[in-house]
Amino acid sequence: MKIVVVGGTGLIGTQVIARLTEAGHEAVAASPGTGVDTLTGQGVDAALAGADVVVDVSNSPSFADDDVLRFFTTSTRTLLDAEARAGVRHHVALSIVGADRNPGSGYMRAKVAQEELVRSGGVPWTVVRATQFFEFAPRIADGATVDGEVRVPPVGFQPLASADVARFVAEAAVGEPLDGTVDVAGPERVRFDEFIAAVLAAAGDDRPVVADPAAPYFGAVLADDSIVPQGDARLGTVTYADFAGARA
Repeated sequence: MKIVVVGGTGLIGTQVIARLTEAGHEAVAASPGTGVDTLTGQGVDAALAGADVVVDVSNSPSFADDDVLRFFTTSTRTLLDAEARAGVRHHVALSIVGADRNPGSGYMRAKVAQEELVRSGGVPWTVVRATQFFEFAPRIADGATVDGEVRVPPVGFQPLASADVARFVAEAAVGEPLDGTVDVAGPERVRFDEFIAAVLAAAGDDRPVVADPAAPYFGAVLADDSIVPQGDARLGTVTYADFAGARA
């Protein structure tokens, strides 16, 4: 199959392409760096010519509320329109576990808007909702730092390795469209603040981590189960200990 991976030069996209290529598929990266701009439409029709599947793992360059909403809605409309012209048979989008439960977050609202467009776009579809990636833990800590303290809500947290995310997305791409969503998460559920504290300690970062129930995450105040699966989910196999050991 020819599978076009939008955002194919990023953290998840490069791994998805590697997995699909290893499995014998024609996997093509589409991003501004390869001449494909889903905001303007430049290069999109040419990239999708002959494609069987489109995988969208792209992300907004700006997380400001208006910018991120504009990115996901414009990009998704551009892709779905081009897919209809090209006869694409399956659209796979990467989203976030709990996006629909956290309307206080502009980023989460934008992902919900993206999902709604995919759902009504006329192309058979699958949405893979993932929890947070191990790789982003230091960035999360930086964003939660206030006056030298890392303020993190003491809620459920079930992060996973980007390698597991890529595997689930690649499997969705070669499978039949679900016309539905699937949650994917890490193999271990922990407490958000305790996880961040352990990551910082392992890195020799002495910033104190404060368990603060009112601390926002991407603008949303979290309940205990806001960003973890509430029902069935597919679980990754890489633990954080495995991940950290491999990077040491």
